[in-house]
Amino acid sequence: MAQTAAQAEELVKTLRDTVVSLVRGEGPDLSARQLAVFLTCYLDESGHTVRGLASSLNVSKPAITRALDRLGELDLARRKVDPLDRRSVLVQRTPKGAAYLKEIRSIMGEAADDEAKKARQDDKPARRGTTLRRVAAA
Repeated sequence: MAQTAAQAEELVKTLRDTVVSLVRGEGPDLSARQLAVFLTCYLDESGHTVRGLASSLNVSKPAITRALDRLGELDLARRKVDPLDRRSVLVQRTPKGAAYLKEIRSIMGEAADDEAKKARQDDKPARRGTTLRRVAAA
């Protein structure tokens, strides 16, 4: 269980470092809801509708519409009326959105690497102490 707690702590720190890098960077500043909509659209290969996003994220359709308004302003996603069902609105990816996802992956990878290095450095004194105790006991 301690390992799971340590892993969770490392993940939370990685998330913090990623968000801090995104906020400090030159890229768009997205709210948590906007980021959730963006990542859902880009990481889930199936097509998305406003109705489907609202259902999967458990938020209202107007909340999804507001998030998509912002993503559209930034050219990270676009909406298109479904030609088969004009009541339905499809959400489409954009090249700029794909580039932003690539940037997020890079930032998160660097943050994860940094956290892993810190965890190894924090663990070294404990391992040294264990090794010294084993040598002393022998």
